[in-house]
Amino acid sequence: MTHFPPNRTDALHRLARFVPHAARDYAARRNYDLGPGAHQHVSTLSPYLRTRLVTEEEVLAAVLGRHAASSAEKFVQEVFWRTYWKGWLELRPGVWADYQTQVRRAVDDLQTQGGLRQRWEAACAGDTGIACFDAWARELAQTGYLHNHARMWFASIWVFTLDLPWVLGADFFLRHLLDGDPASNTLGWRWVAGLQTRGKTYAARPDNIAKYTDGRFDPTGQLAREAPALSPAGPDPEPRALPTGQTPPDPGLRTGFILHTDDLSPAFILDRGIAPVATLPVDAASTQSPLHPAPHRAAFHHAALQDVTTRWAERLGDVAPVAGDAQAVADWAAGAGIDQIVMAHAPVGPNADLLARMADHPDMPPVTAVRRDFDSRAWPHATKGFFPFKKHIPDLLAAAGL
Repeated sequence: MTHFPPNRTDALHRLARFVPHAARDYAARRNYDLGPGAHQHVSTLSPYLRTRLVTEEEVLAAVLGRHAASSAEKFVQEVFWRTYWKGWLELRPGVWADYQTQVRRAVDDLQTQGGLRQRWEAACAGDTGIACFDAWARELAQTGYLHNHARMWFASIWVFTLDLPWVLGADFFLRHLLDGDPASNTLGWRWVAGLQTRGKTYAARPDNIAKYTDGRFDPTGQLAREAPALSPAGPDPEPRALPTGQTPPDPGLRTGFILHTDDLSPAFILDRGIAPVATLPVDAASTQSPLHPAPHRAAFHHAALQDVTTRWAERLGDVAPVAGDAQAVADWAAGAGIDQIVMAHAPVGPNADLLARMADHPDMPPVTAVRRDFDSRAWPHATKGFFPFKKHIPDLLAAAGL
């Protein structure tokens, strides 16, 4: 919370500071992890993009308003990596469901396998004896953030050196990262382990760590020399078609608005003539793991929800306390006399899982989830790897007016 104040004002200040450095400086130094408080070569906007306190379009517009697309290509691609991961998982929701099943099994194994539990506890506590890994574990626990390069090294060491299940590592990240995103996190760990791009793994190398930490760490002789790909349980599901033909909300009905932590920029809905009589803030993150999320993660999300409801108070009607389950939503809707619920579309993850449970609840009024045009244009291209997706970036920028 100290490192990342959970409000839009701080996000915009951070964006303004970064924009002058988003081209040549970013391309040259973005891979350097210089430690806590020294991540000045990257934007550190990810917690705000994760919750859409600022949107991808706002960030891209700010950067491309200062730099040519060719100069800022590396940063623009990083923004679209997040979009690509979300689209890839949106087209294959079964991968998220399978991940959750594997996490529950792995947590059960911790109760019955003493050696596994000891190694897992040491890794989570930063007590493995591998200085770089332990420092990253402590940084994550203390700040809710890790440099992207450090995340890759950490995941590789977790899987191939410490011989721990990748799903427990992904769960550790998702419970602690302020920007923990079901798509980027799950698929990034799968990629390191050789499950996302089948057979291709990411091996953490001591010389690479020494170079890109400016000599802070040199784990020579401590890391696994080989990184053999894990064996998949089966083929990935074929991508589904992105659902189309959304029924627009009826502005004439008594409307309740759900504000969830996947999208905290509600203008694109409220500016369509929607005037809710009541708003329910929702955070379903506590359901994403059998284990408890870190307190700072929940605190960040709840404070971000408070920031939005304060700034938009005049257009949200009566604002209820934060809820996290379908029964609480149904009780709120009944108490407020709601005829329809409107919300931003929640991509695959805990909030989408809550939406599915809402749809099955017998006392729930009709729910309309509105998807952003930015997502609707980009996600259908995430059928294969990032490089085929990347070819569409110029057209996606043009369609967004950028």
